[in-house]
Amino acid sequence: MRDPRPRVLLVTRNLPPLVGGMERLNWHMAEGLATVADVRVIGPSGSAAVAPAGIAVSEAPLRPLWRFLLRAQTLAWREALRWKPDIVLAGSGLTAPLAWLAARSCGADAAVYVHGLDVAVKHPLYRALWLPVIRGMQVVIANSQSTAALCREIGVAADRIFIVHPGVELPAERTASAGENGAVEFRSRHGFGGGPILLSVGRLSTRKGLREFVTYTLPQIVSAHPSAMLVIIGDAPAQALHAQAQSPASIQAAAEAAGVGDHLRFLGVINDYALGEAYCAADVHVFPVRELPGDPEGFGMVAVEAAAHGLPTVAFATGGIVDAVADGRSGRLVASGDYSGFAAAVSQVLAQREVLRKTCIDFAQGFAWPAFGSGVWAALRGEAG
Repeated sequence: MRDPRPRVLLVTRNLPPLVGGMERLNWHMAEGLATVADVRVIGPSGSAAVAPAGIAVSEAPLRPLWRFLLRAQTLAWREALRWKPDIVLAGSGLTAPLAWLAARSCGADAAVYVHGLDVAVKHPLYRALWLPVIRGMQVVIANSQSTAALCREIGVAADRIFIVHPGVELPAERTASAGENGAVEFRSRHGFGGGPILLSVGRLSTRKGLREFVTYTLPQIVSAHPSAMLVIIGDAPAQALHAQAQSPASIQAAAEAAGVGDHLRFLGVINDYALGEAYCAADVHVFPVRELPGDPEGFGMVAVEAAAHGLPTVAFATGGIVDAVADGRSGRLVASGDYSGFAAAVSQVLAQREVLRKTCIDFAQGFAWPAFGSGVWAALRGEAG
């Protein structure tokens, strides 16, 4: 007997084994929708093993990209014709054509969740083939006000655009002493001592701007705080739609040239538990994202993750970051490219560290994943979140 609930088919490449914010978002989107609908997923090889309970996954080869797209399209058509979903949802602009074609084959509504770059990318073939499909979707869900503006710029009708901010995993309730113990252990394990820790988390792409940060800002911070250490968690991007890399070696070389080579530590990719310890141990999260034409920061989920652990962010006010950082509440926003202003804001946050801890956590509460799932479902039904 058919489940009386609506049926949603999610088509996306952004799932594990790929690692990143978009990958976490798509699993949470599937999990959230599964509370109100019957959900199936077309994803990359390896994703079924880590799927949320009760969600069936059909896999396509992750690499090369063209092979994933061809196989995923075949699988999406098959599910559309046999299963008859009510909605076919693309997890990013990349899979929008697959979702649109599958929806057309069975009379379903077509929708897409867009992240920023998947609307702004300048590749002529992508703009010629992908953007018209995004314009033709019944529902376009944007991750921020900035991404919604990009959607309007490419011709998506305003009444089809809905904004649903990405969610965040709120830390399990713990005593203050437990958080302090984890922070002390993290510092001890890595030999950081008691000086200020500036934390950077995420892929080392050109847009993230760490090379410029260590050249223009870190020397000013070290001058004011001689024991400050920049701790970098993440690695160069791989399998991303458009991202260009700043390698750890190039960032370190820039720091050496600026005279602050001893104030960097690269930890690579670490597990979620260790990342939670890092958030608790750090004093400020730095997010010096550059404003690059055709390469926007769609939201800035890591800033909300940091806030959920009581860690304030200092960031340039560009793209969707203005939705992810509440100036004066979860950190500070600085005019894009003002590296001296960035250094001054870091010093201000360090001075207000304990005051900001509670306001950061309060701000992050509004981004819990259940609220995200409810917002996506409301958007798919054409309702304001």
